[in-house]
Amino acid sequence: MTVEIPDAVPLDAVAQNIPLDIVYEDEHLLVVNKPKGMVVHPAAGNPYGTLVNALLFHCKGHLSGIGGVLRPGIVHRIDKDTSGLLVVAKDDATHEGLSAQMAVHSVQRVYNAVVYGKFRESEGFIEAPIGRSRNDRKKMGIVPNG
Repeated sequence: MTVEIPDAVPLDAVAQNIPLDIVYEDEHLLVVNKPKGMVVHPAAGNPYGTLVNALLFHCKGHLSGIGGVLRPGIVHRIDKDTSGLLVVAKDDATHEGLSAQMAVHSVQRVYNAVVYGKFRESEGFIEAPIGRSRNDRKKMGIVPNG
């Protein structure tokens, strides 16, 4: 039996002209409304059509290098099937500052959910810690110390 293993093909993010919904932009950062279904950064099985591919085109390569070649400018991420705002750093100093703020939770995140069913109140808030579900790692839920 002979097994031939092809040479590894390096995965590199390429710029693609993909429309972006930019909510805010200045010389240091931008805030992008990521649509549901879009992967944030290239990975095996998703080398193209990602937010990073679109950002490389839009910013002409002027993104923070802290995340490496596959995650330039990416300070945080949200899942493929989740829509929402992402903050992207255009330089390393901004990336470091934003990462530090997220590490100490000085950035407020607000999540809205579409739900189905009947509720006692027409509106309200659920104020509880959110984290990865212990039963299903693909889902988030209310967890202690979330």
